[in-house]
Amino acid sequence: MTRSLDDQMTPLTALFKWLGGGLFVAALALTAWAYAFWFGARQPWNGWGIILFDALLFTAFAAHHSIFARTSVKTALRRFVPEQLWRSVFVWIASLLLIGVCLLWQPVGGELFSHEQTVLRIAHGFIQLTGLWLITRSVSAINALELAGIHPPSQSGSGTLHVTGPYHLVRHPLYFGWILIVWGAAHLTGDRVLFAAITTAYLAVAIPWEERLLQDVFGEQYVRYKKQVRWRLVPFVY
Repeated sequence: MTRSLDDQMTPLTALFKWLGGGLFVAALALTAWAYAFWFGARQPWNGWGIILFDALLFTAFAAHHSIFARTSVKTALRRFVPEQLWRSVFVWIASLLLIGVCLLWQPVGGELFSHEQTVLRIAHGFIQLTGLWLITRSVSAINALELAGIHPPSQSGSGTLHVTGPYHLVRHPLYFGWILIVWGAAHLTGDRVLFAAITTAYLAVAIPWEERLLQDVFGEQYVRYKKQVRWRLVPFVY
């Protein structure tokens, strides 16, 4: 009987994968901290040059995803990276780049608005909690260990297309939840606006690539799902 890739993992391979998963969680935690505290600090406007620098900084993170998605790059790198470590190597690089974005980010300063009224702050809190709920529900429907590079990605025919719960609302509810969180703050500083704008633009551009991959994996099932759930990211918008 042929053993699965997980069964064939050596202790060193398992350690590499679990450390990568830990780094993935740390990168997300640092991003949340940066948004909540560093990006939320009141600072004077620092000019358009800072915006360009931060945009290019995030572009380096985004470019990694686009480059790794290319078949030619995958083929070339798999000559050096074992198949069972491919996803983990991707997660390691992405996590380090995201940490770099947070640590090297230069303060933009300024603010769009700051709502101090209790009613408005509660409303903004509700929007952000709704986003958090969408992310939690979306992640619970998929394999979180696969997302973190610990378990190997599902292959065609062995994965499950999730179409229940928040997936009835939009085809990418995890991303919709992210948008509600980053745009839903009661205090939108220049840094939060820039971070929200850049990440939202990245998701809007990346989704068509991701959907082509999903259609390759699930075929006609995903075609039917796209007809049932019209909106990709934001209901009645996109």
